Amino acid sequence: MKTPCDEAVIQSHVVAVPCRQARGVWVLVATILASSMAFIDSTVVNVALPALQNSFGASLVGVQWVVESYGLTLAALILVGGSMGDSLGRRRMFLLGVAVFTLASIGCGFAVRLEQLIAARALQGAGAAFLVPGSLALIGASFGERERGRAIGTWSGATAITMAIGPVLGGWLIEHLSWRWAFFLNVPLAAAVIAVSLLCVPESRSRHRGQIDWLGALAATLSLTGLVFGFLESARLGWRHPLVVAALITGVAAAVGFLHTERGARSPMVPFELFRSRAFSGANLLTLFLYSALGIFFFLLPLDLIQVQGYSATAAGAAILPLILLVFLLSRWSGGLVARYGARLPLIVGPAIAALGFLLFSVPSVGGSYGTTFFPAVVVLGLGMAVSVAPLTTVVMDAVDRDRVGTASGINNAVARLAAVLAVAILGVVMLASFSDQLDRRLTAVPMPAHTRAE
Repeated sequence: MKTPCDEAVIQSHVVAVPCRQARGVWVLVATILASSMAFIDSTVVNVALPALQNSFGASLVGVQWVVESYGLTLAALILVGGSMGDSLGRRRMFLLGVAVFTLASIGCGFAVRLEQLIAARALQGAGAAFLVPGSLALIGASFGERERGRAIGTWSGATAITMAIGPVLGGWLIEHLSWRWAFFLNVPLAAAVIAVSLLCVPESRSRHRGQIDWLGALAATLSLTGLVFGFLESARLGWRHPLVVAALITGVAAAVGFLHTERGARSPMVPFELFRSRAFSGANLLTLFLYSALGIFFFLLPLDLIQVQGYSATAAGAAILPLILLVFLLSRWSGGLVARYGARLPLIVGPAIAALGFLLFSVPSVGGSYGTTFFPAVVVLGLGMAVSVAPLTTVVMDAVDRDRVGTASGINNAVARLAAVLAVAILGVVMLASFSDQLDRRLTAVPMPAHTRAE
């Protein structure tokens, strides 16, 4: 699912190189196809997790790494990717992101060991960190103020359609061919993006180039890697294992270093003065919690549907469709709620409805039709997200000065991605601890030899 400030990023870019209308069409073609690669991949991989687990004989921690490695590099580098596009050329960095993402997708498709797949997924995330902000920046730089709103609507609608199609198409490929084709699907899309971009998309740069915060990016990457490694591997190695302890200490130390670096940087990734605004801080805190829950949802639901409920991969992908369609169809209506009631009421009601939706997912037991079990929960969650996303974007944009909107929306975008990464890591600890406790209790009641129980 797109993060709350995707469209805000587009709106925040000053027009640098106006295009003729025909050229603008090709800019939209390239950015829609490229964004679709990233959006489709993020949803398809979740549907593919059970197949990956079977193919590699992986544990839950193993498939968590398949998700986390991508989100980790994406969350750590996305702000740097946007800055490099502004400084070195938006089309250049956009094409670099597409090329890296595609090569990594090929590596994912040909992976014969889980470790190879995880490494390729991390490289995919690095590519997406240039591809995603590059797509948005190209639209912002290629359309004047009069045309930009229509371009945003076209981009948003088209990517929403691909997001809806992605899980179903990916599920069909996984079910009838192989999970590898879910990654190979990116190759023809990337070839079309590169061809269109080289022939029809103009280069553009920001008039005000700041320094790239490499030290901040390094500290953010080390912090996320250390914390995620510590949380995930604690379930397998235990909290006292030297690797786990060292990873957590490194993660915390790097986080402190990141805070210190950003305060002294000339062009920081995260200007902390923005957080003096209570509205901006509150919106990002809400984003952190809301998208943490959503990250857990997209990780856990496909595993439940396929491994517990017995759904096919195609059916599991289709099960999420109502949520995506509701967010797409109701976003314009939700934006109108802000003008009518202000942002506070929708940001109370929307997350409350979403919370009810998450609660409804705990009701279905094994069996039963989709229409009476998971469908009501998906619809309620979709309605809650639809009410929340547009007001959340509005609060972030209104909380800062107009010349800081791009930075503010980029931070909010990064917070949403960071939330999913940390939530899935922490979920693994809680879920495996709960599972182990229940297993120990139930085995105690079963008469069997001690060595069998230990195994």
